[in-house]
Amino acid sequence: MDLFLKIVLVALSSYSIGSIPSSFIMGKLLRKIDLREHGSGNLGAANTFRVLGFKAALPVLLFDIGKGFVAVRFLSKLGGPGIGFALLAALLVVIGHNYSVFVRFSGGKGVGATAGAFLALAPQALGMCVTLWILTLLATRIVSIASMASAAFLPFSIPLANRVLGANVHYSVTILAVAAAAVVFVKHASNIKRLREGTEKKIF
Repeated sequence: MDLFLKIVLVALSSYSIGSIPSSFIMGKLLRKIDLREHGSGNLGAANTFRVLGFKAALPVLLFDIGKGFVAVRFLSKLGGPGIGFALLAALLVVIGHNYSVFVRFSGGKGVGATAGAFLALAPQALGMCVTLWILTLLATRIVSIASMASAAFLPFSIPLANRVLGANVHYSVTILAVAAAAVVFVKHASNIKRLREGTEKKIF
């Protein structure tokens, strides 16, 4: 198999698994509703929690994290070894989550899928970001602030984990982290607007 076909195979398989809209499916299964028409309208774990509750949101979150992890750890191997295919898988699984072909290219904001991808790419750095996410959420009770704070910290957590925890993450993963953080902020544009207006809802 030549390089082009390997790239296409990894890209399509990663995008496809990323496109599985777990929150949309959960809404249809539990209440026969389209989550895009309820709450914030976002197809993610946070809106699932607001509309359907914790018992529905937890499996949605775990699934979204899982598809990011599976794409990077396993689907990237369809192209062969090397960091390049892992980065491609990480990028495409997040794009699939955010712009799913199964729900007319709508989707979530990429936080869960990004977490899963970086769980495979840089687990120590992700652990730092999750800790920050939890602490920020407890302090503010606003998921969007916690998510954006963690996303902003992600590019810095990778070299920090390399230096302090002895991780050996390739520098290109930091570049991907910058892109991932930018995507998270772009997808949170409506949240940023509500934060400025003081209308962003608290999760608890």
